[in-house]
Amino acid sequence: MANSYFQFKHFRIEQAQCAMKVCTDACVLGATANLSDATRLLDIGTGTGLLALMAAQRNPDIRIEAVELDEAAAAQALDNVSASPWAERIRVHRMSLAQFARTQPEPFDHLICNPPFFRHSLRSPDAARTTARHTAADTLSFEELIAFTTRYLGPDGQLTVLLPPPEMHHFEQMAALGGFFPSIRLQLHHRLGSRVSRHITTFTRMPNAPESSSLAIYAEAESAYSPEFKALLRDFYLAF
Repeated sequence: MANSYFQFKHFRIEQAQCAMKVCTDACVLGATANLSDATRLLDIGTGTGLLALMAAQRNPDIRIEAVELDEAAAAQALDNVSASPWAERIRVHRMSLAQFARTQPEPFDHLICNPPFFRHSLRSPDAARTTARHTAADTLSFEELIAFTTRYLGPDGQLTVLLPPPEMHHFEQMAALGGFFPSIRLQLHHRLGSRVSRHITTFTRMPNAPESSSLAIYAEAESAYSPEFKALLRDFYLAF
């Protein structure tokens, strides 16, 4: 059973009411997204509020909107944000992305998303977990995410997305039709020498050759984190 909370160095994530708990992939996404020039960020499907809080810690000038459809998860995210040092810079909205779009928000410098991504696998009997992990008619679709990005991402803004390799390939094709192209690609491996398990890709409107890199979470023996992973998460993980 997953812990009811995850303690970071500067904030705590309570997660008992969330279908999707804190995971390593999301922590890497939160630590690697390029936020250096961003002043307005939208965390789409915030869940526990993890990515919003990591962004607030990394960039003291950024103001963050966080959207979450699930009522229990949104309430938990709000509690986590309220208990953090950055509560005045993060607003949690309990609504769908389509509902949020109807509020006519100002353009964002950066959109960050760990979207539902299992398009063809067996759906979980847990409805909340299904909403968080599987694309379906009642969840956030790739088309909806790209359409929102087209309208509400600033001209020089960035969209950063975490997906498994097959789903990222599909998403890149769809994003290109919307005028968005990879600028940074990070291939995530469970351990040194293993297959790619996730892609973290940043999209912009400029069709340039993307910068590519890879990261292994564990060393070959899987008994210890890799030095690169430890360096990346040093500002967040208590163990480092």
